[in-house]
Amino acid sequence: MQTIYKYPFRINNEIHLDMHRGARILSVQVQNGTPCIWALVDTDHPIFPRLLTIHGTGHPIDHNMSACTFIGTIQLHDGALVFHVFDWGD
Repeated sequence: MQTIYKYPFRINNEIHLDMHRGARILSVQVQNGTPCIWALVDTDHPIFPRLLTIHGTGHPIDHNMSACTFIGTIQLHDGALVFHVFDWGD
């Protein structure tokens, strides 16, 4: 069955989220001060860890970014901190 799930996360260089295989990430936003990802999932699919990386504006990037997909940008502390989220797929 297809369902939209929310995945709250903490800001870190790498995030591993347990998501259903093939989940389609729809959005990344801050809700009540907590960064969250919303994804369309098929609950009949098995759950696997999914890698996302977060990069702050102006910070060096040590990854080959051609292997991932840009998800979105979030701002914290009234825009004082700006982070860019990338998905490395499942």
